[in-house]
Amino acid sequence: MRRRRVAGTSVELTALGFGAAVIGNLYRTTSAADASAAVDAAWDAGIRYFDTAPHYGLGLSEHRLGAALRPRPRSEYVVSSKVGRLLVPNERPRGIDREGFVVRDDLRRQWDFSRDGVLRSVEDSLRRTGLDRLDVVYVHDPDDHWRQAAEEAMPALAELRGQGVVGAIGAGMNQSAMLARFLRDTAADVVMLAGRYTLLDQSALDDVLPAAQETGKSVVAVGVFNSGLLSRPWPVDGMTYDYQAASPELVARARTIARVCEQHGTSLPAAAIAFPTTHPSTVNVTLGMRDRAQVAQNVALHRSAVPQALWDDLRGRGLIRQDVPTTAGGAP
Repeated sequence: MRRRRVAGTSVELTALGFGAAVIGNLYRTTSAADASAAVDAAWDAGIRYFDTAPHYGLGLSEHRLGAALRPRPRSEYVVSSKVGRLLVPNERPRGIDREGFVVRDDLRRQWDFSRDGVLRSVEDSLRRTGLDRLDVVYVHDPDDHWRQAAEEAMPALAELRGQGVVGAIGAGMNQSAMLARFLRDTAADVVMLAGRYTLLDQSALDDVLPAAQETGKSVVAVGVFNSGLLSRPWPVDGMTYDYQAASPELVARARTIARVCEQHGTSLPAAAIAFPTTHPSTVNVTLGMRDRAQVAQNVALHRSAVPQALWDDLRGRGLIRQDVPTTAGGAP
């Protein structure tokens, strides 16, 4: 699988990445066997970038991903995790986590973007994964913590990068405006952009994508299905958009885009995966993969041909913004 380098670093990411939130029991239980088989299938398909976080299943994702990867040559794959949420004992457990993961809540998340919190978080992630290093570390969802994240967390990560403990550093969020600030105002090499450069939302063209180009830094795209609405060839009523029920207007728009995709011999989910790579700063698209079947489906969609003419047609019909680049690296 083709690889692209995170600008200014030695870290190379395969074009498709494995998102490990789902093997941390996101929304529903995933068996340990299915989680391990998903990593095996991803490896067999050539995927060598794997993303996780303490937040995902209160550490379960890190445990499972580390166990699946440990037997493999460490130099052949890239792992990213995140800082900002420490896992601490839960003094008042209620039996099950309340932040979307089907796991016991013996632990709880504690926001901490301090230098000590970052160092502890990295150490804890290494312990949970059993790996000798993390290749990429992102500051995770610092929406309400800009000052501490920018003034304490990022300098701490820059120290670790300077020591060779991590290869690249950045931030991951569901918004794009603050990610642009991380690129322009901190030592970040890369940002993980969730859901803001998709077939239904190109707001990142207003801030983070120009910032990436201006600073010569990189973007990893996630949430390309906008939490569900773009994940099927034909959207149906009741599907979700950004974790809420999609409005009838959004469903209708997604169906129109799906029809245009069919006219170009491709499908809506294949186009959704390919779309972020229309921008030259995007070095990777990472998708959640729960089991072997989901890996096979995502890899097939990633490998399917999406013609350049599709973007021209969508632009001409006003279904995507006029300033979407015509080709990766090209001008609108």
